[in-house]
Amino acid sequence: QLQLMESGGGLVQPGGSLRLSCTAPGFSLRDYGVMWIRQNPGEEREGLAAISPSGRAENYGASVRGRFAISRDHAQNTVYLQMDNLKPDDTSTYYCAAGVGLEASMFIWKYDYWGQGTQVTVSS
Repeated sequence: QLQLMESGGGLVQPGGSLRLSCTAPGFSLRDYGVMWIRQNPGEEREGLAAISPSGRAENYGASVRGRFAISRDHAQNTVYLQMDNLKPDDTSTYYCAAGVGLEASMFIWKYDYWGQGTQVTVSS
């Protein structure tokens, strides 16, 4: 079964940048649409960005559009989330999720496979 693994989280100052990575050891992500989602305890999940299997289609949530960028590298079997101009409100646990053939859908429920998450903390 496909298992996803996020990395790249950490502590960053407001205005700083981080790049998150999502990989699937032992599995190819080539046929999967991938989404980045974040969630804080007691709050609803928030869809941030999604990318199609080919990488040609992307969608973004309103709160991160213009600051975050999703991309993928099939050779590295990795999907990235570049996060710039980070704000304290971006503090959260960030997850990647994958679904077969999803064309940059922002419907979280469509994604079947999830990683364990990586913590991002934005604080001075």
